[in-house]
Amino acid sequence: MIDAAAVVVPARDEAATLPRCLDAIRRALAQLPAGIARTVVVVADRCTDATAALAHCHGARVTTNTRLTTIGAVRDLGCRTALRALPGYPASEVLLLNTDADTEVAGAWAARHLARARRGWHASAGPALLSEPFPGSSDAAARYRGIVARDSPNVYGANLAVRADAYRAIDGFGPIATGEDHALWQRLGQAGFRRCHEPAAQVFTSARRQGRAPGGLASLLRELGAGG
Repeated sequence: MIDAAAVVVPARDEAATLPRCLDAIRRALAQLPAGIARTVVVVADRCTDATAALAHCHGARVTTNTRLTTIGAVRDLGCRTALRALPGYPASEVLLLNTDADTEVAGAWAARHLARARRGWHASAGPALLSEPFPGSSDAAARYRGIVARDSPNVYGANLAVRADAYRAIDGFGPIATGEDHALWQRLGQAGFRRCHEPAAQVFTSARRQGRAPGGLASLLRELGAGG
């Protein structure tokens, strides 16, 4: 039985987007059943703006990273902080929910992932939809839709839930610079953990072309835009 939920949000200079992200998370967590412990952790990663202060104002726990490192290590720092914030719960009872600071989760997001975990799944992934029109030509937009359809169902760090005992068993995301979400998903499968996709656990992420991590969605949008 899952009795606690923790949301982890890496954020690097995300003062412009973080308040909407945290407001959406708050609304989603409010839909969880009564009695579920919950916490939200923002990892302020080498921030030079008001990201950390805004996270505090919105009731999130804040942990700070000041050194150059990978997105996998940043996500792991957030997960460790979240688990320390829930000391009375065994790892098998904690669901780690991951999203990004330029993303707004749907109202049913946390509840849908929780329902999957309570039915015995160790990890679940949901879709990440663009929150605004595709930033490019119609041809580039068509290529983007083709890539998404080809790779469907997808795995995104912006929309990924994993039970804490499974997360620990595979040593978390690991010090991976890009594709940390896919790597974690693959290692979970290789270790025999049950994984599923939950299409109703939606998130809406920005269509910006300058992302915080290399090789992510922003890089793909930028490459497609450059191609016309």
